[in-house]
Amino acid sequence: MARDGVGSGITLQHLRYFAEVAAEGSISAAAELLFVSQPTMSAAMKDLERRVGQALFTRSVRGVALTEEGAEFLGYARQVVEQAELLEQRYLGRPPSRRLLAVSAQHYSFVVDAFVRMVKASDAAEYAFTLRETRTWDIIEDVRTLRSEIGVLFRNDFNRKVIDKLLREAGLDFTSLFRADPHIFVARTNPLAGRARVTLDDLEDLPRLTFDQGARGSFYFAEEILATRSSKQDIRVSDRATIFNLMIGLGGYTISTGIISDDLDPSIVAVPLDVDERIEIGWIGHHSIPLTAQAQRFVDEMREVVSGFGVELLA
Repeated sequence: MARDGVGSGITLQHLRYFAEVAAEGSISAAAELLFVSQPTMSAAMKDLERRVGQALFTRSVRGVALTEEGAEFLGYARQVVEQAELLEQRYLGRPPSRRLLAVSAQHYSFVVDAFVRMVKASDAAEYAFTLRETRTWDIIEDVRTLRSEIGVLFRNDFNRKVIDKLLREAGLDFTSLFRADPHIFVARTNPLAGRARVTLDDLEDLPRLTFDQGARGSFYFAEEILATRSSKQDIRVSDRATIFNLMIGLGGYTISTGIISDDLDPSIVAVPLDVDERIEIGWIGHHSIPLTAQAQRFVDEMREVVSGFGVELLA
């Protein structure tokens, strides 16, 4: 039997407030976005926790974070809110609501391209999307703590066991998008840009450009394959614009999927690298939380973007 008040009268407003607080990680920030007072929002969240009979948040001076129960509850809440909004649009003629989606990813131009398509396709009068190009460890943490709904990263034979172990411990699943043969990215002015293929020997005297992984800079967290291979000239950077500028200015290279948008990166080309390796790209999400429609739309856009590059699309 339910305890006093538990399980009775959860309203759609409760769920809308809850989803916004979870997305913002702050009761006051959510209150501001929804044009209600902070005390009203705080009282609504306490009332919701009382009704479900569980603590959905942990609270600190930095804001709020979802408990394990809160993360599971969020999955259901998002689905209910989305379905209610669809009903209101279809039968009450209300305009689409403010769309929310946060994505954390390694530094891939196809992710940016898919994100652009997803935002353009949104029919919301208002929206608040977030795209974080960040370190591998931070991607996993962002999704684990629900700062982001989706993360995008790569696996291969070298890092698979370590990445999969971290994901299991965090309650996350890896869903494969595609496999690709490794390529190097170089500036169009680089002598290697016109080659049909390049070997590791061809790269021996060129600066190797990699993305910095910070204090947790294990080889297993590197965004590039062959991370343990020594190089005469190594440069680590923190963002994609810098790595492209160094390709142009210093004739450097990085190793990636070979998928690059001419619209977004017209000065950079991809050249196949002759190695016995493959790169598997996928997205990560919470095991217990189904994707929202907006997140699924982003996943679909990623598949659409990469489908024209000759990669092996997976489930």
